[in-house]
Amino acid sequence: MSVEKSRNDDLEKRESLDISQGEVGETLPPTYFSNSLTKRLLSWGVESRGISPVPPSQRTDTSYYKLFFLWFTINLNILSFSAGTLGPVAYGLGIRESCLVIFFFNGLCCVPPAYFATWGSKLGMRQMVQARYSFGYYGVILVCILNLITMIGFCILNAILGGQTLASVANGNLTWNAGIVIVVVISLTISFCGYSILTWYERIVWFPVLIVYLVSLGLGGKYLNDIPASEPATVSTILSYASTIGGGFVLTYSPLASDYTIYFKPSGSSSKIFIYTYLGLFTSLVSVQCLGAAFAAVALSPSLPSNSVPASWAQSYSSLSVGGLLHTILSPAGHFGDFLTVLLSLSVAGNIAVSFYSIGLNMQLALPALIVVPRYVFSIITTAIVLPLAIVGSHTFYDALEDFLGLIGYWCSAFIAVILVEHFVFRKHSYSQWTLSNFIRTPFRNSFPDDHNESTIWMLYYPPSHWNNASLLPSGISAILAGIISFGLVVPSMSQIWFTGPIATKTGDIGFEVAFVLAGLVYMGLRGVEVYWRGKL
Repeated sequence: MSVEKSRNDDLEKRESLDISQGEVGETLPPTYFSNSLTKRLLSWGVESRGISPVPPSQRTDTSYYKLFFLWFTINLNILSFSAGTLGPVAYGLGIRESCLVIFFFNGLCCVPPAYFATWGSKLGMRQMVQARYSFGYYGVILVCILNLITMIGFCILNAILGGQTLASVANGNLTWNAGIVIVVVISLTISFCGYSILTWYERIVWFPVLIVYLVSLGLGGKYLNDIPASEPATVSTILSYASTIGGGFVLTYSPLASDYTIYFKPSGSSSKIFIYTYLGLFTSLVSVQCLGAAFAAVALSPSLPSNSVPASWAQSYSSLSVGGLLHTILSPAGHFGDFLTVLLSLSVAGNIAVSFYSIGLNMQLALPALIVVPRYVFSIITTAIVLPLAIVGSHTFYDALEDFLGLIGYWCSAFIAVILVEHFVFRKHSYSQWTLSNFIRTPFRNSFPDDHNESTIWMLYYPPSHWNNASLLPSGISAILAGIISFGLVVPSMSQIWFTGPIATKTGDIGFEVAFVLAGLVYMGLRGVEVYWRGKL
């Protein structure tokens, strides 16, 4: 037993040393830590770490509950409410059909990001650093570019919604553009500080936002019983809305899920990380999106009298979008309703700040030379990108929202499939073969790692010393080809405003399901050939 423990300790020390050397000696110049500004910011609690893995000795966090509040707060905002309104607004669904789609497809699609979140504590690596073990050092650059487009797009949508909602309270004294600037600057401040401040903010800001939604339900809930029955929904419509809700919304958290678990203890509970992450995502998304679907269905009901309260919702919705709708619902509360609307407008800051944080990490991976730049600098760069784009796009919000959410789920599905196949088919299988062959060759079983030491086994799956060495990582050709080939069938399965494929005309939008299945199967075959040809993973 002592020999086994000694070997495991030696392995952990060696991998920790490899990581530390890769972080400081190989990638960061000596002046990085000697810079006076950096030292002062670090003393104030600002996080400077970018994509460099966290050594096991620095992974000590066991406060798993903060993961629930992180993901709960991220989605307890007005963008989730807007996604819910797409059911009645864009797809003509009633409350019942919209809520059933929201419940079941969120329940399914929350699984991948919750599972990927458990990897961060085992490896100490950001999500896209882990992706290098499938897509390769250079191949992951393409994936990071797609992820950057996704996250920047969500930031723009959130900023527009927050700015519009804030402006709706000001009675013309505040423009949409000024509202957008306020929301984005608040988000910059939070993301600039890094992990500790970000997770602290997400643990406290959810409560006032929850109060806003409860008050809006109390003020407007009595009108939800007056909605006439909707037309029966078709399978095509259900699947198209499901593609927007599941593939275009919650699945997009998968490429950044473990960015927020790298400081958790390697020997800690993976099940707790999974459960807290899953519940944080599911409870916030389902509750807020169903609320959005319900209020939108009432506001758009054709049988409403012109002088009814819901009719005023429809007018506000038409002129001021979702922010105006919520402000009108809260207006019976007077100035307190205005205050609640301001809180709701600022709720998007929690989501934007998290995206800003991960955008900086993806920039470093997309341009590896930028690893010498402290993480917080990218929050400023991202703000300079998002702010003008949000202002320019603020008057075409709904068209942009529907198109954007409908498209981004496709690549995320292919990404998830590739990562899962690499892990379960190749990484775990390779380790099992290694263990079996060595077990047969030697009677001294204690010479090998303990199968129950999960953190040690994960370091064998994904050697930490390989993370920044292109020659030790896969070529990435198999992963990129799998994604490209899968789109040969994804395109005919797409259903968008500007294009409907021949398959989608009969089935509805099944693009993200097709991308997942086909990319996984193609990658399994191509990667198998690559491993055989190279003689290594």
